[in-house]
Amino acid sequence: METKHLYFNTSIGVKKPENIRNKEQACPFCERDQLTDLIAVDGSIILLKNKYPVLENAYQTVLIETDDCHADLSTYSKEHLHKLIRFGVRHWLEMEETGSYQSVIFFKNHGPLSGGTLAHPHMQIVGLHDIDYKEKVTHEMFEGIVIAEAEGVRFTLSTKPRVGFYEFNVEMPDSGYQEKFSEYMQIAVHYILNHFPFKATSYNVFFHHIDDKIYAKIVSRFVTTPLYIGYGIPQVPNNLHWMAEEVRRIYFSM
Repeated sequence: METKHLYFNTSIGVKKPENIRNKEQACPFCERDQLTDLIAVDGSIILLKNKYPVLENAYQTVLIETDDCHADLSTYSKEHLHKLIRFGVRHWLEMEETGSYQSVIFFKNHGPLSGGTLAHPHMQIVGLHDIDYKEKVTHEMFEGIVIAEAEGVRFTLSTKPRVGFYEFNVEMPDSGYQEKFSEYMQIAVHYILNHFPFKATSYNVFFHHIDDKIYAKIVSRFVTTPLYIGYGIPQVPNNLHWMAEEVRRIYFSM
């Protein structure tokens, strides 16, 4: 299989603010009156062009999730959670529907091991002109132990994770946003940050639009195993059934 590379502009990258580790660095997303190139606004939620477009041959936008710099997906009220994910999914799909891109990626970084640079809660929607991310997506990436299922939305723990170890999946039909979709996402993130058997500070959320379904893959982030870095071999832990049952016990046994 041909490997296509996405090129990173280092001259722009060195200018990006970074406060995910350096807490003394001012947060540009908190200075809302200084934000430019706004695309859409819904209360405290803002979609705007990325001021530092480090990816070449791509159209980059940032979705600021809230005006609370210390909030997180795991702590949002249900009302804000539903509004945020509905807003993000709508604009992501609308960018896809323009037909201007080979594919459009929608993702979230959180924490020092996530690959992000700013702590303020945000996501990114990026149109890729010459790369189709779906070429490297397989259905087995989203197979797993069913934790919960309701209203046409399924919540699973991957049995064939893409990178390895613990990856949660949430899926829904692309016919319309379902509130359970964001609620299951929030449970996965809350579990990673608060109940993992070992301390976790970082995660990613990756959205996929495949064959009339929308998926969110929620991935806990740790130092990546050398077997994956060197050989592309994912590892599957032997306690997946225990973890799936633990999530059910904590969040669904009331």
